[in-house]
Amino acid sequence: MTRSLIDRRTTLKGLGASLALPLLETMGWADLAKGRIAKPPVRLGFMYMPHGVIMDQFWPATPESFLKSPPPALESLRPVLNQCLLMKGISGVPISPFNSAPHALELSTWLTAQLPNADRRSEINIAISADQIAANYVGGMTSLPSLELATMPQTHKENQEGLNEGYYSHCSFRSPTQALPAETNPRTVLNRLFGKSDKPGQATQADPLDRQMLDLVIGGAKDLRKKLPQDDQHKLDEYLDSVRAVERRIAAIEYRQKEAALEKAGVASSKRNASDSPPIEIKIPEGDKRSEYMQVMCDLNVLAFQTDTTRVSTYIGSTPNGVSYPELGFGDTHHSQTHHNNEATKSGKVAAITAFNIAQFAHMVKKMASIKEGDGTLLDNCIMMWGSGLEDGNKHSRENLPFIIAGKGGGSINTGRFLANTKGNQGDLLTTLLACAGVPLDRPIGIATKQIKEMMRGA
Repeated sequence: MTRSLIDRRTTLKGLGASLALPLLETMGWADLAKGRIAKPPVRLGFMYMPHGVIMDQFWPATPESFLKSPPPALESLRPVLNQCLLMKGISGVPISPFNSAPHALELSTWLTAQLPNADRRSEINIAISADQIAANYVGGMTSLPSLELATMPQTHKENQEGLNEGYYSHCSFRSPTQALPAETNPRTVLNRLFGKSDKPGQATQADPLDRQMLDLVIGGAKDLRKKLPQDDQHKLDEYLDSVRAVERRIAAIEYRQKEAALEKAGVASSKRNASDSPPIEIKIPEGDKRSEYMQVMCDLNVLAFQTDTTRVSTYIGSTPNGVSYPELGFGDTHHSQTHHNNEATKSGKVAAITAFNIAQFAHMVKKMASIKEGDGTLLDNCIMMWGSGLEDGNKHSRENLPFIIAGKGGGSINTGRFLANTKGNQGDLLTTLLACAGVPLDRPIGIATKQIKEMMRGA
């Protein structure tokens, strides 16, 4: 069989409407040293939840019980636990002299492992984040250097310890003084993945030609199908189905929101006239199904990795304060319930919120595990990290931050284990993950002092 190697210039070059494709068996990666066997690149993704966890619902009872009897919070990950790694003992950044600003620092230090500049509190002045360190190294090989996603608009306003409001809702920092905005509109994300130029962080109005564009490029992909061997035809069919499924789900969300907006305005959908103006802004309301919205965003992340549109992503599942989960049967905000003082009803709600957020992460990594790539799966070639910037929202403690690592990182990570007595900090973990992804570092990340060797394969 003739193999077609994809060089970087060809990958980045496109005329008119284009659709990125998954790696087919008849393709390989050409940006390799001479003599090396072609293999898919490693992708690096981060997904965040605020306020910590209920510890006895999250940490396995023993290392031996991890795979057979996972704790309730991890139940949704059971089918892929052998491709996950848990480590207890990763400490967060000590927050002194910002002791009264736990929520301003839980997200902003999560990927920087460093405190803001205490002498310039009202400005963004912290450190480049781990995702952007990676993007600086691999971003030139893809059409998007990195992809930043969020569930909530990054508009939270509070002033703990006089710190800049941007610290509450941003985890990605292109430089010490530049926070990267995240995209909350799935339609805009879809447009970016298919080559439309949108400014990051700014939603654009849906273009009625988008669906025609998608029809055009999918039609072209079907023409390509006729020239492929049977295994690649099957892989291409699965990929095109997934693109269509995501597009349909986004359209369904938009339709329900438009209908709800019309009802709120007193215009029943059955009475709507053709001249009635549609809502000018599309956003996910608080009462909508959060799981469906988050799964669409996770699927877009999968598509971005599968097509090598980007190799670095972040997804802020929610931000501190004010977020509720009516889908779980209660309207209490996440933050209010974390100060539970061991009251069973409140701690139970926090546990349910944690399990819900991990289930969305599980949706993403299970889908990655189902996608063939090279000699393995897409998940085999990814490093996906889920976690929080606090251990316990009740006490704002940071001694044992909850992290879940999914994916083998191209064979660099030894998964299927719970390491109950890990010695390291947040910076050590980030430094190790970038090393596993093949990103060279000229210095440790934030407060890091070492790599956590026991998480690596062959250690």
